[in-house]
Amino acid sequence: MGWATKHIEKLQDGRTVLFRPSGNSMSGRIESGQLVTVVPATGSVMVGDIVLCKVGGQQLLHLVTKVVVDMYEISNNHGKVNGLIPRRNIFGKVTKVED
Repeated sequence: MGWATKHIEKLQDGRTVLFRPSGNSMSGRIESGQLVTVVPATGSVMVGDIVLCKVGGQQLLHLVTKVVVDMYEISNNHGKVNGLIPRRNIFGKVTKVED
């Protein structure tokens, strides 16, 4: 169970979630403590989307930086690539960031 497990469960039930992530990996797009709105990732996922996903066992709120066939490259906002994941590991997309 990770920091986002409860949010992921709600997203999988089709619900929108709001929470305040902490950390600096997405600074410049999401600052630590800002309120984010995340909707279930039922539609298309494209480069530039910020997604709630699972990469190598870690739950992350990171950026889609490349799509290769049916795999999605996930990175932070500072250029660190976390890895390639299948679509099933993407649970939600950020639609709003606010203080």
